[in-house]
Amino acid sequence: MTEFMGYVRADGSVGARNHLLILSATVYANKVAEKVAGLVHGSVAITHPLGRCQVRPDLRMTRRFLSNTGMNPNVGAVVIVDHFREEGMTAEDIAHDIQSATGKPVATVNIRGDGGMIAALEKALHYAASYTRELSDLRREAVPLSKLLFGTECGTSDTTSGLASNPATGICSDLIIAAGGRSILAECTEWMGCEAWLTSRAATPQIAAQIVAGVQHLEQRALASGEDIRGSQPTGDNMVGGLTTIEEKSMGAVKKGGSAPVVGYLDIAERPASDAPGLYVMYGPGHGAESISSMAAAGCQVLVFSTGGGHTSSHPIMPTIKVTGNAQSFQLMQDTVELDVSGVLRGEITLEEAGKLIFDEVIAVASGRLTKSEALLDDNSFAIHRVGVSI
Repeated sequence: MTEFMGYVRADGSVGARNHLLILSATVYANKVAEKVAGLVHGSVAITHPLGRCQVRPDLRMTRRFLSNTGMNPNVGAVVIVDHFREEGMTAEDIAHDIQSATGKPVATVNIRGDGGMIAALEKALHYAASYTRELSDLRREAVPLSKLLFGTECGTSDTTSGLASNPATGICSDLIIAAGGRSILAECTEWMGCEAWLTSRAATPQIAAQIVAGVQHLEQRALASGEDIRGSQPTGDNMVGGLTTIEEKSMGAVKKGGSAPVVGYLDIAERPASDAPGLYVMYGPGHGAESISSMAAAGCQVLVFSTGGGHTSSHPIMPTIKVTGNAQSFQLMQDTVELDVSGVLRGEITLEEAGKLIFDEVIAVASGRLTKSEALLDDNSFAIHRVGVSI
């Protein structure tokens, strides 16, 4: 299958979902955003603890995450709720970013400027109710797979991850790219020790140099903490699962990227400038919520989360498919894990067959099938990467 059923946007991008996004611009607007989303059909709130008392690089990072999340094709319209006038980043700034890039409807509400919490809530509800009716007129259309930007992630990894679910996810990625699509491999702390394998596939010397520099930068930040990072990378659950070093974890983690050429290097939460098919690698940490949020901000419509121990991670606007190669984990976590590919380890299916199973699930979810976490309304994984200290 070389197409999926999606919502075609005015800018030519295609959504796997048709969300109305209620976006909080700052921690102090979170409750209003949540109340609006709880009252309006088809809406989802994104809240966070940032937007105030941040150094300038962090404010720019927060703005990039929020604005680019609003640009994601899975979002049809946005209502942004602000508290007052934030330092260096207002709701109007975010609205301008989204509208100028995509042309989608965006409205802003200011709690203080609109007369307090009740008045702001009423105004936001009017916008949201109007937008959700407009979005309900849209219908899915058949579109080529070249319109898909696919995200890959792993978490609670164990020895089965690098042997089954990660390489099977990589085969799925290759199938999407072969059909004209694009894929993102993030978590560059989990490239440590495997840089040469990635750079050997880089389309240009510049991309190869960026891969090495990205790993070195995150490694230097970790060393600057003055603490041994073991327990953070690899994590405690990685060690329980049989992974003893970050290099050992990396050998499995990079397999999610398949075998296609690396055609671009992205900063964290950066949208690809090119629509050329291939694998794009993204700077960023192994922290799951930050990592998948950065890929949603980049524009990924669907993501596969490969997990050894099982996971509940799910992004609010980007369907998050969980896949495991650990049969016990699937039995324990099958209310949030979609696919069990442990048959690879028992010789019951090949890696190619497992990759095709994942590919078929990606197409189904991109075309409207709910993930298990979506069915449970469990959208627990939005986080913004931080650069510096609070001030």
